[in-house]
Amino acid sequence: MMLYVISYDIPDDERRLKVAKILLDFGRRVQYSVFEAHLDWSSLENLKERLQKVISQAEDSIRIYRICGECKKFIVILGEGMVTQEPDVYVI
Repeated sequence: MMLYVISYDIPDDERRLKVAKILLDFGRRVQYSVFEAHLDWSSLENLKERLQKVISQAEDSIRIYRICGECKKFIVILGEGMVTQEPDVYVI
């Protein structure tokens, strides 16, 4: 599993809420429009499929960044918060 940072810019309230709910199924909100999630390839593909179904290609933007294990060591957080840890238990 890899750590992913997902951010979005969605002007429409209804679509933005749908995207946030989908992202909560996969990870944890770390800022208003930023989520962190530990995903395997299959989960990442599932997430992208679900997001594609609700966004407007013309108006919305979602960015998904993969953070490698080595790069995670260099994440800097100023203020409150911590990097999302990989879960100890997986529900199948």
